[in-house]
Amino acid sequence: MAKQVDAAKVVQAARSSIPLTVKSYTLPHETEVYLEEILGVFLQEVGQERLKDPLAYCLRELAVNAKKANTKRVYFKEKGLSLSSGDEYEEGMRNFKQETLDNIAHFLELQKEQGLYIKVIFHTKGSRLNLYVCNNAEITKKEQFRIFDRIARSRAFDSLEEALTTVIDDSEGAGLGIVILVLMLKKIGLDEEAFDIDTRNGETIARIVIPMDQVKADNLDMISEKLVQEIESLPRFPENIVSLQKKIAEPEAELSEIARMVSTDPALTADMLKIVNSAAYMLPKRVDNIVEAVKLVGLRGLKNLLYQYGAQQVLGSETPETKLLWEHSYRTAYYAYNLARSVTKKREILDDVYAGGILHDMGKIIFSSTHPEMINRIERFCRDKGIPSELFEDLSSGLNHAEIGGRIARKWNFPDALVHAIEYHHHPSDCPREHRDVVFTVYIANVLADPKHREFDFDQFDQEVMSEFNVQGHEQLDTIRTRLENMFKREQANARKTV
Repeated sequence: MAKQVDAAKVVQAARSSIPLTVKSYTLPHETEVYLEEILGVFLQEVGQERLKDPLAYCLRELAVNAKKANTKRVYFKEKGLSLSSGDEYEEGMRNFKQETLDNIAHFLELQKEQGLYIKVIFHTKGSRLNLYVCNNAEITKKEQFRIFDRIARSRAFDSLEEALTTVIDDSEGAGLGIVILVLMLKKIGLDEEAFDIDTRNGETIARIVIPMDQVKADNLDMISEKLVQEIESLPRFPENIVSLQKKIAEPEAELSEIARMVSTDPALTADMLKIVNSAAYMLPKRVDNIVEAVKLVGLRGLKNLLYQYGAQQVLGSETPETKLLWEHSYRTAYYAYNLARSVTKKREILDDVYAGGILHDMGKIIFSSTHPEMINRIERFCRDKGIPSELFEDLSSGLNHAEIGGRIARKWNFPDALVHAIEYHHHPSDCPREHRDVVFTVYIANVLADPKHREFDFDQFDQEVMSEFNVQGHEQLDTIRTRLENMFKREQANARKTV
C-alpha cells in the first residue's frame, strides 16, 4: 500500500523554506507515486500546478537514473571491474543492462546492503522551487561528460518529436532520457540552465530549478513592499532609545553618562538588570547597580539590547500569539548564546547571536502585533490591485516572513549582522560569508527551540550548519536540545525566585 502524503506537512515545508526529503534504497513504484503526489502539493503551493506532468517525468527520469547508477556500482563491484578504467568500463557496460534486468532483485538487495540510496529533496528557496535527486555513488568524470554531451545534443532539436525520431545511443540511463528531460524543460519555458548535475560530499546531485509563477511572485513582492512602506505608520523607536544609540556611537562616550541615560527609562533599566543577572552572564552575585550593569554588558551588548527593546516597544506584545512569538524568540536567543559560548566557543559573537535570536521572527511578529489599522490598509491595497486574498493570507501565515523582517530591520538601520540573522534564518547557507557564524548559530538555535522541528527528518535541516556544529543525526540533536531545555528551565526558575 502506497504511503499517504501529509499535505499539511508539505505546505508547511514550502512556506517555511524547509527542505522536504524522501529517501529510498530500492525506489519501488509506490515511492515514485508518493514523490509525484508531493510534487503536486508543492507546485500547487507555488502556483505552478500546470507543470506537474512534465516535471513528474523529469523527477522520475532523474530518480531512475540515480537508482541505475547505484546498480552499476554494485554490478561492477561484483564483477571485479573498475569504473575508472576505460577498457573495464566498456567490458562491464556490454552486459550490464541485460544482466541486471534479469536479476534486478539481487542487485537491489546489494544496493541496500551497501547503503546506496536515492534521496529526493523538495525545497522552496525565495521565489524558486528546487528539486534535488541525490545518490551516494559519485558520478565519474566520464559519466558526467556523457551527460553534458547529451545536454549539448539537445540544443540541436526543436521538439521532443524530432529528438525521438533521431537515433541516439541510449545504452545508459543518461542517454535519450536526459535529452528528453532538457527538451521537456524547454517546452514548459525553462532553459537548460534550469538543470545541472554535479558531485558534492560523496553524492551525485541532479537539480532542477523552477521559478515560481511570475504573477504570484510579483504580487508577493508588491505586498512585501507595501508592508515595509506601512512601517512608516508605526511608532518610531522611542526618542530616548535613539538618543542612547547616538551617545553610544560617540567616540568619547563615557559609561557613566550612558548609564545615567539608561536609568531614566525604568522599563529599560529593569530589562537590562534582568539580562545581566540571567544565567547568560554567569555572575557570582546579583547586580542591582545600573552603572555596573552597563560595564558588564559592554557597549556592543547595550546597542543590541536597545534594538531588542525598541523593536518590542514598537511591535508590542499584547496579543496571545505575539506573546508566544516573543517567548519563542527569547528561548532561541538563550539557546544561541549558549551554543556560541559552549559549543563553538566564539565569544566575539555572543551579543550578536543573542540579539539575532530575539529578533529573528520580527516579520512574523508584525502580523501578530496590535496594529490592525496597518493590516487593514494592506488588505485594501490587495483588493485595489486585484491581488487574491489567499496570497496575503499565505504571507501573514509565515511565507516570506524572514525577507520581510530583514527589510524592516534595514529600514530601522539595524547592523548587518542582525539584518542577516533575521533575513537568512531559514536558509543560512545563502548568507554573506562574513556573518555566517551569527546566522548559523541563530538557525540551529531556532531549530532546537521550535517544537515543530522535532517532526522533521534530519535531512530537512541545513546540512552545512549541522556539519559546522558536528551534529550527525537526530539523536545528537535531541541530546543538545535536552541540555539546553534543562538550562533554560533552571534559568526561568531562578528568575522567578528573584522577582
